[in-house]
This record gives sequence, C-alpha cells and structure tokens, in this order.
Amino acid sequence: MAVVIVGTLDTKGEEIGFARDVLQAQGVDVHIVDTGVVGEPQIEPDTSAGEVAEAAGTTLDALREDADRGEAMGAMGEGATAIAQRMHEAGDLDGIMGLGGSGNTSIATTAMRALPVGVPKLMVSTMASGDTEPYVGARDIMMMYSVADIEGLNQLSRQVIANAALAMVGMVTNEPDVEVDEKPTIGITMFGVTTPCAKTARAYLEDRGYETIVFHATGTGGRAMESLIQEGVIDGVLDLTTTEWADELVGGVLSAGPERLDAAGERGIPQVVSTGALDMVNFGPRESVPDEFEGREFHIHNPQVTLMRTTAEENAELGRIIGEKLTAATGPTALVLPLGGVSMLAVEGEDFYDPDADAALFDALRESIDTEVELIELATDINDEAFAERLAETLDGYMQAAGVAPE
Repeated sequence: MAVVIVGTLDTKGEEIGFARDVLQAQGVDVHIVDTGVVGEPQIEPDTSAGEVAEAAGTTLDALREDADRGEAMGAMGEGATAIAQRMHEAGDLDGIMGLGGSGNTSIATTAMRALPVGVPKLMVSTMASGDTEPYVGARDIMMMYSVADIEGLNQLSRQVIANAALAMVGMVTNEPDVEVDEKPTIGITMFGVTTPCAKTARAYLEDRGYETIVFHATGTGGRAMESLIQEGVIDGVLDLTTTEWADELVGGVLSAGPERLDAAGERGIPQVVSTGALDMVNFGPRESVPDEFEGREFHIHNPQVTLMRTTAEENAELGRIIGEKLTAATGPTALVLPLGGVSMLAVEGEDFYDPDADAALFDALRESIDTEVELIELATDINDEAFAERLAETLDGYMQAAGVAPE
C-alpha cells in the first residue's frame, strides 16, 4: 500500500517527515510530493518541487522569479494534480494526505478533488474549522483541524499528525468485510420540500432491484452527482429536484454551477427530470439577504436558512435554460411537470403558492424542449404519491429499454 503526502517541504518538512515515519512504521509505503516554491526542502522528496512545476507546464525558477504567490499556488496545485492522477492510474497511489496552512491546503486538496470518490483523502489543515467548501468541493475529503499552527513538532502537533497518519493507515490497509451486490445505480436529487416524492420514488426503484444514491440539492450535492455521472458510477438519473438552477440564475447560495444538468445528457444515460423546488432561492439568515431583494416573498425555513420565492420572469428564464439542457441530451429523456405545485411551499394555502409563476415555468419548458424529450404533465403536486410513482415508472422503462435494468 502506498500513500502520497503532498506538502511544502521548505516550510513543513519536519512535520511531513514525522507523518512519513508513522506511516512507514505501520508498513505503508510513502511517496512525498514537494510543493514548496520559495526555499529548499528540509527533507528529501520523492517528487521534487521542480518536477511538480514542470507537470504544470512551467519551471520552479520561473515561479520564483515572478514571485506571485497566487500564481505559484495555482501552478503547484495543477502539477500536484497531474502527478497524483498519473500515480493513481498506474496503481501507485492508494491514499493521499496533506499537511499545511491555507497555501498547501489549496494545493493538496486540488489534487485530492481530481481523484475518484473512494480513494482515501485526508487533509490536516489550519483551515479545517472554517468554511471547508472551497477545499472539499464535491469530493470525499476528510478535513482534520490541526488545532495549533503546523509550525514545528511539539506534544500537540505530534499527536494530531500521528492520529491523521494512523487514520490513513486504517483506510488504505483495510477492506470492508461486507458483501455488496452490484446493481444498476440511480441518482436521485432531493430537497426538504421534495422529500416525500424522493422517498416514494426511491422505494419504488429499490423494490425493482436498483441501487439508489440520493443527493441533497445544496449546490455541492448537484455537483457531486454530475461528477459521478461523468465517472460512470451512475447508470440513470431521477433528477426531480432542479432547484440549484434557481440559485445559479438569481444569485442564491446553493448554486451547483452552469454545468448542472449537463452530465447525463452528455453521457446519454436515461434521465427523468422534474421541477422540484424551482419556486425558491436560498440564502442564509434573513439579515444576509442582499438589499436588492427587499420587497420579495420570503419564508424563514430556520434561523440559518431563508427562502425567497422566484418570480414569473425568473421562472420563464429557468424554463428556457432547463428546456435547452434537456433538448441537448443524447439519451432517453423525460420531463415530468407537477401542475399542482413544485414543492411543499408552492401548493395552495402555503407561502409560495403562485399559479402565475408556475405557469411561466411550465410554458417556457413546453416551448423550449423538442419532440425528442418526452413530456408528461400531471395535475398533482410534486409530493403526491402518484406523481412520484410516475417518475419512477418512467425511468424504470427507460432503463429496461437501454438494457441496464436489474435482471
């Protein structure tokens, strides 16, 4: 078993050397990748900083001459990524870990995010107790707070680094002692306000022998699903909650980016899509909502989450965008519209009930899709049991036709 350690050996060589020694004492091979730019390494690396720079299409001398920290960190992250990917493809990387402050946390986690889900990834960082989303993204990266700065070895840093190294040993030297049946896998998107639909559809599909992976549509959830589709982990998609596009369009905090809804269409796998929670844009506490939105309709989901109702104009644009995404798909695609409401809050009597806004969404979708996209319209709301079952039945039919249904 081999663990790659990514770190700046000009400043953290002593600490990285200690982590190496702990790993090697447990019989694990170690490969150290030096990402330091300014000074000389304190210990001998297996891959030098010069090699890392060259892997990014530059040289260490050029980075030192430019003396641009941001540019150097970006280049070393790119180089470390190329090296980690190459080693993983060659079977020479079973796990990856890093130690550092903000600089090497950025570099090492860039490389970690490029590796498949399931490869053990552990980052010991001074940044781990804050907002880790920029570092973790949509990958299974374990962030471990260093407590003190990673600056020299002491009774605290030795314990923290040793614990991290031993955790990595456990991950790379053990296999789960359980039998897993290989089944066709379906990705499902869910939000709190579409949970009943997701639960009913999931139960239907699992009864028919599929494995399901449910993604919380919070931006990172959508990105994670798109990434796993691209990697071939997911065979079919029940994308019932496309709310992340509302945040992308309007400026909420849970956007999954402009590539959301691309991966399934590009791979040509079966997908059934709906309009779950497109009635809302997500913000943090009420006081965090930008002033430009004053006067809009809000719902306080909890003290940390404020929801804002999308307008008819925004819904029309959302319909156009989603319709174009589905039309571009190369595989079997269905669009299923819940005419009775797109979330728990969009039904009659609830805060976001707005038939005109929903109509703008549905009309734009009808106009934007071509005849290759199957259009299904039901009078129920999205959480009605009949609606959920229709979604699942439609996807099951597509999976059977594509030859990827359970035997």
